[in-house]
Amino acid sequence: MNLNKAFVLGNLTRDPEVRSLPSGQQVTSFSIATNRTYTDSAGQKKEDAEFHNIVCFGKLADIASRYLAKGSMVLIEGRLKTRNWQDQSGNKHYKTEIIAELLQLGPKSLGGGAGGSNRTFSRQESGAENPAANKEEIPIIEENYTPPAPEESQNSDKPETKMASFEDNAAEEIDVRDIPF
Repeated sequence: MNLNKAFVLGNLTRDPEVRSLPSGQQVTSFSIATNRTYTDSAGQKKEDAEFHNIVCFGKLADIASRYLAKGSMVLIEGRLKTRNWQDQSGNKHYKTEIIAELLQLGPKSLGGGAGGSNRTFSRQESGAENPAANKEEIPIIEENYTPPAPEESQNSDKPETKMASFEDNAAEEIDVRDIPF
């Protein structure tokens, strides 16, 4: 059995580039930087950055182009793909990319920081009309996402059922800022 899976959590190094294939399908590409902190043999604290090329197709490409900007934090789940081509002088080039299959947006920045000023949200999403919407949520968007069908009216004869949420069972909430990476 084989497995080709990649997970990266980092910040965009540039705004996403949007293109279209000859078939009309939208393609968005961008780069993510991931940082690592370690102590070398001399006891000195060092930082290392790694850069990853990301490619999104279809609905994920549309979402990435609308909601991501330079500096935005994003979690990408996908597969590795290496392309190769020959330039005009005959040199062969290789480029390894992560083909996104799932995209999870990072927290919305406050005060117009990185990525916050380029995002457009409706009033309801921003919490202006709905105080419960002010609670920070990180949506998960899958490649083949289909929005749910509209809910039936309140006058339905079906009994109501309530499912317990993760927050109901959690003893304490995890703050993203407490994660050491």
